[in-house]
Amino acid sequence: MTTAHELHSEPHSEAHGIQLLHDALGPLRDREQVARRLLEASAKHSFDPDKDLDWDAPPEDGKWYWPPELVSLYDTPLWHRMSEEQRMDLARHEAASLASLGIWFEIILMQLLVRHIYDKSVTSDHVRYALTEIADECRHSMMFARMIQQGGAPAYPVPRVYHNVARLLKTVSTTPGSFAATLLGEEILDWMQRLTFPDERVQPLVRGVTRIHVVEEARHVRYAREELRRQMVTSPRWEQELTRLTAGEAARVFSVCFVNPHVYDNVGLDRREALTQVRASAHRREVMQSGAKRLTDFLDDIGVLRGAGRRLWKSSGLLA
Repeated sequence: MTTAHELHSEPHSEAHGIQLLHDALGPLRDREQVARRLLEASAKHSFDPDKDLDWDAPPEDGKWYWPPELVSLYDTPLWHRMSEEQRMDLARHEAASLASLGIWFEIILMQLLVRHIYDKSVTSDHVRYALTEIADECRHSMMFARMIQQGGAPAYPVPRVYHNVARLLKTVSTTPGSFAATLLGEEILDWMQRLTFPDERVQPLVRGVTRIHVVEEARHVRYAREELRRQMVTSPRWEQELTRLTAGEAARVFSVCFVNPHVYDNVGLDRREALTQVRASAHRREVMQSGAKRLTDFLDDIGVLRGAGRRLWKSSGLLA
């Protein structure tokens, strides 16, 4: 039986690579067939957040803006010293920080998708679905921005250095690198949102926003996974190696930017103490690794988590 190592170590043409993947991981699904199914799902299960959410409803007293177990300081010594009001305020600011991060990632993703389809047939279902996804991401970004405003917390842009690092990553990213970064930005937040939208302790508006995002992101994840699996077989060796490095660096940047440290300032906490306790928190480490596990298992299976790239993933704290 062909091993994962052999799959990525033998020289191969595109046809030979597809056969190897068929032997080792199962057949690659037809690109157009996948796109048609995703287009059908989009037609049946898409939302208009402006109409489908009650933006005029006031926030409910005593409800969180983010599940407490997913707040960065949960179960730290500092958390135990905080009042319930301060904990809920931190959750509100962290929800705004995550929504801001989501908008940043979605804007990057839209640019990468446009670049991906630039040379492809404009009449293909694969391109049509990519354009459908871009339209979804436009709505999601506007929805997240509106949620931030409704919650009364500020937007939290990523630090300028990482804002500019993303410019470089977008410039040098290969096609498989683009889809690896897409999954990084989608799957961890998706895992958290799947815990959020059924949680009755959470504000109804936040639950509605996360439900819409989970339903529509499931299609985006499927599209990205299918394409990344294909690309890691058919792309040349240098592109695979660059993908491993850029994906690892993206994971490191993502983990640093996940919660903007200004949230601690804005709820009256000492930022340095808060960051120290978050880094030392076994609970937080478990949350982040649990959120990333489905993704890291997939990336490991298709050969992305190797060499220096794997070491970057380990340093990010997302890989157990």
